[in-house]
Amino acid sequence: MSEFEVKEVRPRTAAAVRSEVPADRIREVFDRGFPAVMRALSASGATVVGPPFGYYPRAPGDTIEVVVGFPVDREIAPTGEVVPFTLPGGRVVSTVHVGPYSGLGNTYRRLVEWAEGQGLTLAEGMWESYVTDPGTAPPSEWLIEITWPLA
Repeated sequence: MSEFEVKEVRPRTAAAVRSEVPADRIREVFDRGFPAVMRALSASGATVVGPPFGYYPRAPGDTIEVVVGFPVDREIAPTGEVVPFTLPGGRVVSTVHVGPYSGLGNTYRRLVEWAEGQGLTLAEGMWESYVTDPGTAPPSEWLIEITWPLA
C-alpha cells in the first residue's frame, strides 16, 4: 500500500517533448521523447538533475496529452521538438508507486480517494517521475513517484 503525503515542491526547469496521442500510442511518445531530449541536452551542454518524467496537463479523454522530459540545470533553447518546460511548484500530494506500470491505475485511485478523504482538491496537471530505470531492475522493483498539485 502506498503512503500519501502533502508537501511543497519547487518549480523545476526541464527540457521536454509535448505530444497528444491516442492512449494506445502513449509508449511511442516516451520511446521517441526521452532520446530526443537527451540528444538536445548533449548539444546544449545542459545537465540532467533528476529522473525522467511524464507530465499530464489534463485528464485523458479520447487522447492523452503528455510532456516527457528531464529536469535540467538551466533553461534550454528549443531544438526540433524539444522545448523548455517547467514542472510546477506549490502544494502537492505525493506517493511512490512500487511495481510495474500496469498497477499505476490502482495507485491513482487510492491517491484520489485519500485526497478526497482529507478534504483536499486535486488540480489539473500531474506528473510521474520514473525513479528506477526499467532496464536495470525487474518490474516488481520499479519506483514511480506520482506528484499531483492541489487546487
